[in-house]
Amino acid sequence: MFSNGILMITGGTGSFGNAVLKRFLNTEVREIRVFSRDEKKQEDMRLALNHPKLRFYIGDVRDYDSVKQAMRGVDFVFHAAALKQVPSCEFYPMEAVRTNVLGAENVLNAAIECDVQRLIVLSTDKAVYPINAMGISKAMMEKLMVAKSRMLDSGKTVLSATRYGNVMASRGSVIPLFVEQMKAGKPLTLTDPTMTRFLMSLENSVDLVLHAFQHGNQGDIFVQKAPASTVGDLAEALREIFGGQTKIKVIGTRHGEKLFESLLSREEMARAEDMGQYFRVPADARDLNYNKYFVDGETRVSAFDDYTSHNTTRLDVPGVIEMLNSLDYIKDKLDA
Repeated sequence: MFSNGILMITGGTGSFGNAVLKRFLNTEVREIRVFSRDEKKQEDMRLALNHPKLRFYIGDVRDYDSVKQAMRGVDFVFHAAALKQVPSCEFYPMEAVRTNVLGAENVLNAAIECDVQRLIVLSTDKAVYPINAMGISKAMMEKLMVAKSRMLDSGKTVLSATRYGNVMASRGSVIPLFVEQMKAGKPLTLTDPTMTRFLMSLENSVDLVLHAFQHGNQGDIFVQKAPASTVGDLAEALREIFGGQTKIKVIGTRHGEKLFESLLSREEMARAEDMGQYFRVPADARDLNYNKYFVDGETRVSAFDDYTSHNTTRLDVPGVIEMLNSLDYIKDKLDA
């Protein structure tokens, strides 16, 4: 479906953008536009890849004009630009709103105005029952996407979302932190060893977005079924891989952290379509007919549970080791 098309990635110099480029540069896509505000990372990417299909656009999703200018003629958009660090969003919540909510609205509006065929916004498990500013801002981004999709015909720009848990070895995540701590001879700083987190690779995250592009209807949210592990087992797996005797230091829960993460609420599970490896949650099609809110209820919700990192497939230490050993990041660090 991408043959001879133009693809744009907002926040394209991040971990997800690099994974998309790795997947797409040698396909029949005509052009890939990398949109971000970090000129240094763009220059590094330009020099490293040196590919004729790549085009670089300096801009900020907070600025509608820069987004619209970069989006002219684009067929498909991955919206990955976001503030993702939980602690920084806790201390600066309005910055999360400006990027993750208002910035997302700029991207959605520009896509509609520029007649983009399909746009996928990338969300997070933290948007389900959010307790931190990052999750709240991503939940609002999802609501914006669904609200705008209601106003579009099915043949117009199709807006969908993907929601996923921790992407292993992505920038700013816990695996690179643990690896660097081990290499520096420092203890591994665990917030709570019993915390569980979903585990998926960058390749899995790209697969999920591609699935959404191929199967998405207006306002759909897609989730990949993923295994999970405790943070304690993850740390132990890394210690075994790198052969160290690094000590573990439990430091306590950070601002806005949960004991476990949810990818789907029970309300969403009640109407989700099981697609095998994925769940598809169709948009809530109710309008402002108040009978549908105060007279007609949803009787099936109580029969379902949330889909969480506590009740998904739980990997033990050998299972986590097997998953980690498949990552290019781990292979590179072992060879270094």
